[in-house]
Amino acid sequence: MPPTLASLVHHSALKLTVRAGADRLDVPVRWAHVSELADPVPYMEGGELLLITALKLDAEDPEAMRRYVHRLAGAGVVGLGFAVGVNYEEIPKALVDACANEPLPLLEVPRRTPFLAISKAVSAAIAADQYRAVTAGFAAQRELTKQALNAGPEGLLTALAAQVDGWAALYDASGTVVAAAPDWAGRRAARLTGEVERLRERPAPASSVVGGPEHEDRVELHSLGTGRRTRAALAVGTAAAPGTAERYAVHSAIALLTLTTERSRSLHAAEQRIGTAVLRMLLAGEPDHARAVAGDLYGRLLDAPFRMIVAESVPAARGAGADRLGTLAETLEAAAARSGEAVLVVPEGERLVVLAADGGAAVAACAARAAELEAARTSPEHTAADEDEFVVGLSAPAGPIAAAAAYKQAEQSLSVARRRGRVLVEHEQLAAGSVLPLLADDAVKAFADGLLRALYEHDATGRGDLVASLRAWLSRHGQWDAAAADLGVHRHTLRYRMRRVEEILGRSLDDPDVRMELWLALKATATDQ
Repeated sequence: MPPTLASLVHHSALKLTVRAGADRLDVPVRWAHVSELADPVPYMEGGELLLITALKLDAEDPEAMRRYVHRLAGAGVVGLGFAVGVNYEEIPKALVDACANEPLPLLEVPRRTPFLAISKAVSAAIAADQYRAVTAGFAAQRELTKQALNAGPEGLLTALAAQVDGWAALYDASGTVVAAAPDWAGRRAARLTGEVERLRERPAPASSVVGGPEHEDRVELHSLGTGRRTRAALAVGTAAAPGTAERYAVHSAIALLTLTTERSRSLHAAEQRIGTAVLRMLLAGEPDHARAVAGDLYGRLLDAPFRMIVAESVPAARGAGADRLGTLAETLEAAAARSGEAVLVVPEGERLVVLAADGGAAVAACAARAAELEAARTSPEHTAADEDEFVVGLSAPAGPIAAAAAYKQAEQSLSVARRRGRVLVEHEQLAAGSVLPLLADDAVKAFADGLLRALYEHDATGRGDLVASLRAWLSRHGQWDAAAADLGVHRHTLRYRMRRVEEILGRSLDDPDVRMELWLALKATATDQ
């Protein structure tokens, strides 16, 4: 502990006597300072024991002493030492009363005790306290290192919580609590997810303090990792601000967890290289070779139906896209790890390819993130940054033999998501839906307008209703009587109109491909009517 007024009073060599404020002697003393100025407050930092002889003070004036003592207390001075036998044989009553009323501890310093002796005693006590703190810090570092080696992050957190007399928690890259000590701290740590998210948005290394009336303790949050993105985060909760020894322990834990994180990154990079090889073999139609390379790392993933996910950063996010796709990859990997699933993630520049268990946590996390982005677009606070992240295509469930087909399905879904302005499209949605929404594409509309323009121009002159007649005839599959009845004209009139359509377009309606193109063109232009 740092020196206190009580420890100085009990110092046998100083012979100090308490004259006022005996109930406030337990306050720490940061330094002992000598000043005979009538107003030393501008030179005070707070926490000092001020030593005086009252050389320039009217110490017998009650009002002057009241103002003097009040200013000292307001500046954070923790005590006043008055040397007797120099200017005054005893401490004037006016000063004693002023200190008693403030209250500010007043110590009588005998003539045989020099101020230098008090300063040396304070300095020695501070040095001893710092030495104890450094020694305790090294001991804590050894204990934390031992626990990190023998019991991993969980053991390290347990040791750290004991060192700071509080709690500690570790968050993964997605902001989810992965370990906490003691056990009850997990619930407390989970409530800080929003604060961890804000910390992750800042360049690493970063830290913040959470505390106040609405919190039951003081929590420090520290980012972990040496790169630009936060790989993990550490939370340390204590009743008050950590002391020197506790600070050593926290910094040691940060260093050890950062080393663990970086080692995990190296292993993760190696796993990604294996995953890339497995994916290439699957897409090349070599599932047996892929399974042999996958081994225990990805073998479970190939034993059950999986989904192929292809994510791509949108053009507006290019450049920042790699970071955003990296964040998505970390989110999917963290979700899979929490559920004990295997997931294969292969970054490809501005694209990300993921192989994940069908119905598993990684697929669910991808859908949840896409839903968040979709919701952000409709919120009042929506900005372009909320929208310009990535688009995702999701294949139908598949197995190793059909991996190439699943990849193609994911790419098709991705293409549709991009055209429709959606964040995520599943291949089942395409198969279960209609082709008609695809006709809203600008290229399709341009083709339709070009194909039918001559017919619309003909009808605009009032010389016939060829477009409506063509639509009725195609909708009735070329049945003259039924189509003519729909139009309210004679079938010979309809036959004449269809010949005019063929003449104007230069195409034969006997060709099924021509009929299909005309029908789709009519549907495409109908969306603009």
